[in-house]
Amino acid sequence: MNFTKMHGLGNDFVLVCQVQAPSQTEMSTLARKMCDRHLGVGADGLVAVYPSASADVAMRIFNSDGTLAEQCGNAMRCVARYYYERISSEKTEFAIETKVGVQPVWIIEERGKVKQVRVDMGKPVLVPKQIPVLAAGELAVNKVIRANDKTFRFSAVSMGNPHAVIEVNEAEKFPVDVWGPLLESHEIFPQKANIEFVTYHSPQEVTMRVWERGVGQTMACGSGACATVVAGFLSGRCGRKVLVHLPGGDLMVEWDEQDQHVYMTGPAEFVFDGAWLS
Repeated sequence: MNFTKMHGLGNDFVLVCQVQAPSQTEMSTLARKMCDRHLGVGADGLVAVYPSASADVAMRIFNSDGTLAEQCGNAMRCVARYYYERISSEKTEFAIETKVGVQPVWIIEERGKVKQVRVDMGKPVLVPKQIPVLAAGELAVNKVIRANDKTFRFSAVSMGNPHAVIEVNEAEKFPVDVWGPLLESHEIFPQKANIEFVTYHSPQEVTMRVWERGVGQTMACGSGACATVVAGFLSGRCGRKVLVHLPGGDLMVEWDEQDQHVYMTGPAEFVFDGAWLS
C-alpha cells in the first residue's frame, strides 16, 4: 500500500489514497501500526483519502491510538494540498467531505507554488450539551475544573470535536505532559477533550500548546487554534482575527462576524512517499 507523509506545522500524518470509504476497524488497526514512531512510519494520525459523492474528495482521520477523530484542521490542509497537487489542479477552491460535514478550502499560491491553505472550519458549537461538557448555563465560558487539587478556569468549544481552552501565564513553559492527560479524560468531558494551554499576548496574538485527545502533545492543532480564538473572544481576551503561535509555527484564525464561521489559514508540507509492506 502506497502512502504519503505530510505535516501541518509539525502535526504529522500518513495519507493513504483509497477507492472507497474505509473500514473503521481496519483503519483503526492500521493507524496504531503505521503511526508508531519506533515500529512504523511515525505520525500523529492516519488519514484516508477517497472519492466523495457530496464533495470533491473525502477524508477520515484516525488518531495514533486508533480512535476516529471528528475534525482536524491541520490534516484538512494536508489533504487539500494533496488533492490539488496529486489528484486534480483544476480549481483552487473546492470542498472536502469530513466526518462533521462538507468544508470548503482554498489553495493560496505564490509564484506558481502552493504557499498556504485556507479552510472554512464551520460554526463553533457553544452549547455545553452539544460540545459535550458537563457545565451549567448557555455557554461554558470561564468555568472551573479541578484536577489533583489544582484549579483551572476553562472555556469549552466544539469545532466538530471538543476543546477546553485554559489560560496560563507562560504557555511555552507550562507542563502540558503533566496536566494534559489528566484534563483530557476528566469526568466533566463525556467524550474526553482536546486541551489547549494558552497565553493571550494582545487582542491579535496568542501562544498555544495542546494536548490532543487520543494522540498526546503535538506541535500544532488547527481546530484547537480555532477554539482558542473563539474562547478568547467570548471571554474578552482577544479579537476575532488572531495570529496563533504554536510550537510548529503560526496559524491565522478569523471568526467571521457575519457568517459566524471560523477560517483558518496555514501551511501544509510534503515529507516523503513510501510503501507499507506489513
